Amino acid sequence: MAAGWNAQMIAETWCRGGDTSTSIGLSNAIHQTGGRHICIVTNEDTKKEYLSKITDKITGILPEVVVGATEQAVQTLNGIDFLVVDCEEDDFSTILKVAELGQRGAVLVCTNVSLRDFRWHSVIGGLRIVRSVFLPVGKGLDIAHVGAAVEAGESGSGGKMGRKWIRRFDRASGEEYVIWR
Repeated sequence: MAAGWNAQMIAETWCRGGDTSTSIGLSNAIHQTGGRHICIVTNEDTKKEYLSKITDKITGILPEVVVGATEQAVQTLNGIDFLVVDCEEDDFSTILKVAELGQRGAVLVCTNVSLRDFRWHSVIGGLRIVRSVFLPVGKGLDIAHVGAAVEAGESGSGGKMGRKWIRRFDRASGEEYVIWR
């Protein structure tokens, strides 16, 4: 998915004892796109464990590993195109508030999430959700494509938002409705 999106900046969080299959897949995507893959871990012991698990499994370039608090590490990254966060371990809403997403928007992946207690609108604030899907993989996987941040008073196409005439036809009666919006 990240390779198809042509992600140039991929960021992920990894927790001690976690699975490395996501990291391996993201590293393969970066091999295709030529971008950067950054894995954020909380401490040096976790970094050593992560590197020992993936070193023999990745044939290309290993991800850059950043040690520190997730919110602070994400804040230092500019133009994130693809973000994977373990919602069981990290506060996804706080991370998204400080993340600087790419110009085209971003694909946000939240792992270990229950469908009942997760809502994208409560997490992303004023950003536009282009598409989202929940997949019952593992403990739950929620994926959203978030549109680029838009300046106030502008439409997504870059021009000023304006009012326009909208025509609707009632197929049953054949009447035409014209609405000024």
